[in-house]
Amino acid sequence: MGKKDLQGDQNDDAKVEAVLELLRKQAPLTVKQEKFCNKACVERFLQAKGDNVKKAAKHLRACLSWRESIGTDNLIADEFSAELVEGVAFVAGHDEESRPVLIFRIKQDYQKFHSQKLFTRLLVFTLEVAIQTMPKSVEQLVLLFDASFFRSASAFMNLLLATLKIVAEYYPGRLYKAFVIDPPSLFAYLWKGVRPFVELSTVTMMVSSLDFEESLEFNDFSNYPRTSSLRFDPSSLKSTAKIGSCSSSRFSFTVSHHFDSLKPWYLSLTDTSASKVGPTSPSPLGPALISPLNARSFSFASPAARTPRGSINGGGNSTRHTRKSLFPSTPLPQRTTGSDSSSRISHPRTPRPSFLQSPAMFFRKEGHVSRTDKSRESFMPFLKFYRRPYDEMIYRSKMRPPLGGLISIVSPHLRRRHVSVSQRF
Repeated sequence: MGKKDLQGDQNDDAKVEAVLELLRKQAPLTVKQEKFCNKACVERFLQAKGDNVKKAAKHLRACLSWRESIGTDNLIADEFSAELVEGVAFVAGHDEESRPVLIFRIKQDYQKFHSQKLFTRLLVFTLEVAIQTMPKSVEQLVLLFDASFFRSASAFMNLLLATLKIVAEYYPGRLYKAFVIDPPSLFAYLWKGVRPFVELSTVTMMVSSLDFEESLEFNDFSNYPRTSSLRFDPSSLKSTAKIGSCSSSRFSFTVSHHFDSLKPWYLSLTDTSASKVGPTSPSPLGPALISPLNARSFSFASPAARTPRGSINGGGNSTRHTRKSLFPSTPLPQRTTGSDSSSRISHPRTPRPSFLQSPAMFFRKEGHVSRTDKSRESFMPFLKFYRRPYDEMIYRSKMRPPLGGLISIVSPHLRRRHVSVSQRF
């Protein structure tokens, strides 16, 4: 086994040298190009072209020309100051395998006021920052596209396809997984038709943030004091009497610190206070509690529903007879007792699935996992990066010169010295 591994390494080294020789024959490489075309880079291009030396050399030469046209060596953070403030594209952190996680939160109006070349430069700048933060043993990254700002499915499709094309052609072997979060409603149909023609479609998945609202185990805001101060803090309120339930005639609004700090409030149709729907005067049947069935305005109800219980045809004894003769638009709950079983309301049962309703269940395998479930399981390790608030200073601290701009080039020692000299005058 050792000899075979040694021979395989020698063959890989020979192919890498053959690719570099073909590149040098076409045109001499600069110092920066020689640094870019290291062994790991050439091996990724060879793997993308099926170990074909000529195709890999041609692909690598096209990549070098494209990088020169884009000006990757001249990209600095000062060019994207507005994008850095808003958090349009940034590196959120690293996963358990030390892969950088990139998040893109681009609004639909961004392409109206910015050219495609500027977006390409922003994408390349973010990718270069992520590559700089990679350890030596890591070569891949993760992309998270927040599509909730888009209303047009076609506009987001154009943005996604342009991004995946750049990553596939000029950063081969770099993408581990890509997630599209909360896309427009028609995007799924467009993606189904375009997917067979996209090279990176096998690692691109669609997920919905609504599927993860119940997962409240992530509470990592304490590590970010600059952003956690903007979150809801129950202890900051002077009076705790206001924290609790506040209900109207139909809805209940509750604030509690036991829930997610992002959404410490919730609405419900259950009655958590003394508010009732219907007459407040005592009656034989009791007041009607709030429920999804009878929580509605009495102005649109039938005369029988608007009339207080026990007042139709003279009193509470004829209530049962009146209810059988009239058909109120809103079903009214009744008080049930152990001896009286005729007063129970029989709600319609949910029909059981039959053969005509779900014939596909007979062709489903026992161990089959749907594509949606796979996407959810794959996105779970990256959910904390998506929920984590953006901090510009943390992102800038990950940039190395010259990508970081003037802030990263000027050392802290020189800045302190400049301040001390200026204080003399």
